[in-house]
Amino acid sequence: MVEVDATVTLIGEKGPVTLLDVFEGREQLIAYFHMWHVGHSAAEQCEGCTFFNGQVRELSNLHSRDVTYATLCQGPYDVSVRYRDFMGWDVPWYSAQDAADALLGDRQRSPAPLVCYLRHEDRVFETYWTSGRGLEAMDNTYGLLDMTAYGRREAWQDTPAGWPPPRSDANPFRTNGRPIAQWPRVDAGRSDDLST
Repeated sequence: MVEVDATVTLIGEKGPVTLLDVFEGREQLIAYFHMWHVGHSAAEQCEGCTFFNGQVRELSNLHSRDVTYATLCQGPYDVSVRYRDFMGWDVPWYSAQDAADALLGDRQRSPAPLVCYLRHEDRVFETYWTSGRGLEAMDNTYGLLDMTAYGRREAWQDTPAGWPPPRSDANPFRTNGRPIAQWPRVDAGRSDDLST
């Protein structure tokens, strides 16, 4: 457990807030540091972050255990929150663009980390950090696919003769130039314009 500065400032819906405020009064916080490609379109945003963050939906079960989930986007609030809205997500969203160095230090930021914090009165402690394959705890897609006969159908899997081949694209999170989860939104006519 490592103490972090509880007064680090993030930007939320109502402007600047502290890390302590992001807890929403709860005892623990799970924070996903969503990558952001500044100046890029919605189609060019992080497909892995879209995959993982998009699967965190019902927060009441976490809340019932005194845990808050929040996305700390590594980009500017005003643009990135439009991405959240385009995707139809309703998770708490903050910009950690100016706070990421203080919260993550020199750790690798790609793939984006998932960090857990514990609040003790007005002090905050980091208790867990993961990225890469450790992020699979956020999704149910892989767990469900792993129960099926053909599995994930990724290139690394051994495929017995006569079985469907692995997906032919190199990126399991992207198809036709976009993160996969964006296509139903685009097909429904939602605007993916991130400009002001």
